[in-house]
Amino acid sequence: MTVKEYLEYIVQQIHSVVVATVDEDGLPVACVIDMMYADENGLYFLTAKGKSFYRRLKDKGFLALSGKNGEDTMSCTAVSVRGKVRETGADMLPFLFEKNPYMYEIYPSEDSRKALTVFHLFEGSGEWFDLSKKPIERDTFTFGGAESNTS
Repeated sequence: MTVKEYLEYIVQQIHSVVVATVDEDGLPVACVIDMMYADENGLYFLTAKGKSFYRRLKDKGFLALSGKNGEDTMSCTAVSVRGKVRETGADMLPFLFEKNPYMYEIYPSEDSRKALTVFHLFEGSGEWFDLSKKPIERDTFTFGGAESNTS
């Protein structure tokens, strides 16, 4: 698979992923977010500017995510990505809402969407595991100029 296909798999087949960031004390914090869009340049997601998640992203500029798809362990495909993020602002919000129409139920008015901003995971590395295949399929990938850290 191509990097774009791995990233699109995260958005289209997994969608809700567990994300880890680091707080001001250097301690890990995890939450679940939806990955809204992927292209050859990375992953896009949104958050509200008032959340502590937003502050951690702005402060550290880095996150790690993992997600899986499958009925049980032996039919599971898992993807993990870690990398650099940057805020891109609200310009992509209409596009992301169009791609993810359920967001209109969560933020039904233009006024409620004013708190939202988009982040771009623009440089990173990832791992792919497909336990449904024998032998197990494993791959690594990078994007945005990140160096491979496989050993």
